[in-house]
Amino acid sequence: MNPGGDDVEEVVLLSEEGTVTGTAPKATVHDERTPLHLAFSCYVFDDDDRLLLTQRAASKLTWPAVWTNTVCGHPAPGEGVHDAVVRRAQDELGLELADLRLVLPGFRYRAVMADGTVENEMCPVFVARPAGGLALDPAEVDETRWVPWRELVADVAAGRQDVSPWCAIQLEALGALGPDPAAWPTGDPADLPPAARA
Repeated sequence: MNPGGDDVEEVVLLSEEGTVTGTAPKATVHDERTPLHLAFSCYVFDDDDRLLLTQRAASKLTWPAVWTNTVCGHPAPGEGVHDAVVRRAQDELGLELADLRLVLPGFRYRAVMADGTVENEMCPVFVARPAGGLALDPAEVDETRWVPWRELVADVAAGRQDVSPWCAIQLEALGALGPDPAAWPTGDPADLPPAARA
């Protein structure tokens, strides 16, 4: 789905300062020279601080079948990042979100797949609670499971659980906020990339 009503899903291209420099079709932007673009990640926790971990569909072009945080995606041109998180959670997981809030406004990473495909994103990180059940889109997600947060952090650090490269880096950054996800401070929207502040 593209909120702009076009069938071609586009991503927002960024300068090094995080301002909009243009757009590009999502289907063509990821290669060995992927330009910097806007994304997001969201971690959905239940009342027992278990994270909803998702396995990316094996048919996906980037990081197929890899386990990762609950939902990731790209705001469409002109779409607010909060709105994009809500949209993708619904599209990928059939999941309504409650208590959505920003925790890592300035997160950025670059990662390279074995075939040379690059991810290169300014990627604010959010947390939320689930509201309702799941209805997975098989083109996006193969499987899900609820994992105790501290167990996941320990397993990834010890090499017992493989996750996407962005998730692995985000786990370290989130861990620096404290051991209790419910107590993580809300991030300052002023620290978002300028393209994500609207």
